[in-house]
Amino acid sequence: MSLRSYCLAAFLMSLAGAARPEDSGLVQYTVPTANSGPNGITAGPDSALWFTESFASQIGRIGTQGVVTSYPTPTPSSNPCGITAGPDGALWFTESNVFFSKIGRITTAGAVTEYPLPAPGNHYNSLPQAIVAGPDGALWFTADSYIGRITTAGAITEYPLPGMDSSQGGITVGPDGALWFTAGAAIGRITTAGVLTSYPLPVGSARSPGGIAAGADGALWFAADSYAGRITVAGEISLYPVPPGGASWIAAGPRGGLWFTGSNDNILWQIGLDGSMIRYPLAGRNNFPLGITAGPDGAVWFTEQLGNKIGRFIP
Repeated sequence: MSLRSYCLAAFLMSLAGAARPEDSGLVQYTVPTANSGPNGITAGPDSALWFTESFASQIGRIGTQGVVTSYPTPTPSSNPCGITAGPDGALWFTESNVFFSKIGRITTAGAVTEYPLPAPGNHYNSLPQAIVAGPDGALWFTADSYIGRITTAGAITEYPLPGMDSSQGGITVGPDGALWFTAGAAIGRITTAGVLTSYPLPVGSARSPGGIAAGADGALWFAADSYAGRITVAGEISLYPVPPGGASWIAAGPRGGLWFTGSNDNILWQIGLDGSMIRYPLAGRNNFPLGITAGPDGAVWFTEQLGNKIGRFIP
């Protein structure tokens, strides 16, 4: 299932207990709002983790001791999806409602500002998904037919993707100072000046765009349905099979290597820079782990969208 599907499903479905962290192992914290749909997650500038609650239209904050605070977005049914720490000390996130797409900003004190994307109502040409702070001091995000850029003052620029599938996957900053993103059957690269390059995936590869992250080896690593992949800045691609539906979102780990979620299989995966993998089944059933990030405490933190939990794991 693509990230677009995850976020769209969250919109259509918009329908406590904190355990003490241990030095190692798995801890799962229940989000106080029932059926909130935790989705994207990132480390914040305040040494906490911030996440989107897609079903509840809230932004959540969880401290490393497991205390959760939620902040509603001004727009009901906003369907927040991706989230990242911005260069201005705030958190920036996407709102993927199919009728009014926006980019949101929330301070660490919980004050929210929303910036509508151009052409409201042309809903299947927006649906912003993943977002990342760029090397140019702006935020960059993926959308249905373009890559978007928004300054911290709210000025938006769109870069169309001619000849490419939907770009509603992940986006990250590469070691070359460009933005790299997943786009269906290709991996894309866009410079801060808007110059676009596309690297098609091998014929027959899964075409569900997922997460992408920079590895410690100077390459980009990505997750997409039935494989984890690696692409060098020169465009050389390697694929590492995992069970179908077993690769969703990916992040660089706190101890080297990378981690990715297996949403359909209720699993966390660790992948080394040589492509070797270790699987860690999660407690519970059908939790649908999704977003993942390295925390300030040396742990891997992730969302469980259907389990309504935030997970913390140290192997």
